Amino acid sequence: MRDPNDPCLFCTPRGVTRQNELAYCARDSFPVSPGHSLIIPLRHCADFFELSPEEVAACMELLVSARSDLDAELKPDGYNIGVNIGQAGGQSIRHVHVHLIPRYAGDHPRPQGGVRHVIPWRAEYPRGGAGGGVAPPG
Repeated sequence: MRDPNDPCLFCTPRGVTRQNELAYCARDSFPVSPGHSLIIPLRHCADFFELSPEEVAACMELLVSARSDLDAELKPDGYNIGVNIGQAGGQSIRHVHVHLIPRYAGDHPRPQGGVRHVIPWRAEYPRGGAGGGVAPPG
């Protein structure tokens, strides 16, 4: 539970690039790439899985429209989308925020594995028969 005397960084929208009734989009203050954006529900909620279905839909609507804006403005070659949930998941601000991270050809020497790089020794996985990083039975 949030301390009511401790102001939340995301409860007051700043730098809004898009907004709907339940969420807003803003550029990340510490971007990992040009255009890195955050989709943030207006209601203070720490856990993505505690958002209402309407809030999830509002966030996804902004995710799609923000991607369209970034495609037109910066022309990235790909994207990563991520949500950190809980301290063990890397969440540092206890207000849901979905990362929309544009990726550019050459921005990483080996981009295969994408978000799997959050645990570097798990980023590499066998190609071929196992498919999608799933270990073969056995």
